[in-house]
Amino acid sequence: MFKYGIDKLTIKKIIQITNGNLKTVLNKDAIKKVNDCRQKVETIANSNKAVYGINTGFGPLCDVQITPDQTSLLQENLLITHAVGVGNPIDKQLSKIMMICKVHALCQGFSGIRLKVIERILFFIENDLLPVVPEQGSVGASGDLAPLSHLFLPLLGEGEFWVNNEIIAAKEILKKYNLKPIKLQAKEGLALINGTQFILAHAIIGLDKMKYLLDLADVCGAMSIEGYKGSASPFKKELHQIRAFKGNIEVAKRMRMLFDNSKNMQSHGDCERVQDPYSMRCIPQVHGASRNAYYHLKKLATIEMNSVTDNPIVLSDTEAISGGNFHGQPLAMALDYAALASAELGNISDRRSYLLLEGKYGLPRLLTDKGGLNSGYMIPQYTTAALVTENKSLCFPPSADSIPTSLGQEDHVSMGSISGRKFNQILGNIDKILAIELMYAAQAVEFRRPDKLSEILEKNHQIIRNKVPKLEEDRILKDDINNLIELVTKRTFIVK
Repeated sequence: MFKYGIDKLTIKKIIQITNGNLKTVLNKDAIKKVNDCRQKVETIANSNKAVYGINTGFGPLCDVQITPDQTSLLQENLLITHAVGVGNPIDKQLSKIMMICKVHALCQGFSGIRLKVIERILFFIENDLLPVVPEQGSVGASGDLAPLSHLFLPLLGEGEFWVNNEIIAAKEILKKYNLKPIKLQAKEGLALINGTQFILAHAIIGLDKMKYLLDLADVCGAMSIEGYKGSASPFKKELHQIRAFKGNIEVAKRMRMLFDNSKNMQSHGDCERVQDPYSMRCIPQVHGASRNAYYHLKKLATIEMNSVTDNPIVLSDTEAISGGNFHGQPLAMALDYAALASAELGNISDRRSYLLLEGKYGLPRLLTDKGGLNSGYMIPQYTTAALVTENKSLCFPPSADSIPTSLGQEDHVSMGSISGRKFNQILGNIDKILAIELMYAAQAVEFRRPDKLSEILEKNHQIIRNKVPKLEEDRILKDDINNLIELVTKRTFIVK
């Protein structure tokens, strides 16, 4: 049981909550923190002191004080006017993760929102009522204003929900469940739409996927080396102890595990080849560097998912600080780094696929022994080349850019929402690139029989062969590629 506002969130816990495998609760400690902070907001709202977002306008209108009787309309107008997102809806899972992270932040007792608002959001989460959120429109400071506004419009009876795969007006769903729209009070609109939950949700979903793809990339590399009859010596423990990057050491250890008891590897232990191309012997350095980027983003995302990122932050019944905890830069820069790191997994995978086509060291050209009439596996590498270049074009760091908004009040923004979206686009392309390398590597291994690979690689080879038979004569490869992509996206391959 996870206690909002009390326990610490992790990526694993968020995925479990999202999938319904971990129950959550608002315990008495969190409820007390929420209620205590709400009382502070009400004290400020009824005072004569101007406090941003509680009894003033927003952005460049922060110098306009609002009377207590206008407070509710002010907060509702905030959501309505900021819901200006465009483009396709984000994945429903992302909407759910955004709500989970927002509830956890609100329950820490610095946002001043009423308990009944949090309880309504929890009702949406628990009943899979997932708001429709457009993917474009956030500049990443004051957090993710546009997407968060869309996320919480249904509280007001506005906006739309996903119900299964159908988009339904929020007012219809509230009516179905006998729920009245909530009338927001002082500070509540700001508490809902200030924050980095859109950026954070993309980081979380990307990190969860990246971890599997990092492991799978090692499997791909190992199977390609087996098919190429490459050397295992570049993965010796002693070599990596003298350049002790965490990711490098971990990858080298995994490669040793993936070659364990391989008869094929043992069969050419005394060959005359001195060294392999970089894309094979430098796997620990390249895959390892990508792992280091993964660790960095994971660390920052874990801090963020347990942080309070709205504004102002309520410290007492006389003090609410208008700061910058909503600014997405800490995640934006790391997301750009992780995007580059993910793209590199595709760059090096494409090179390994190319090597397997060259016809060296006992492999036939294009991985077919009937070349000429048959083109074999010539063309899928064109696809990996295209995907690799597409990923390169996606590696421009949005966090390096900033366009002032809000009449200059918000004069430096993170663009982290774009960083998060591009990170996941790149990972989607890595699915496809690694799937094609696995197809090539499995074919190359066929020319090394009857020698066997390690137990884990043999199991993965069989997973491939259950869906994609050995290529004997030319055939349409589209179905083979799509079958392997499906195996990758469903995480069917054994990576540990």
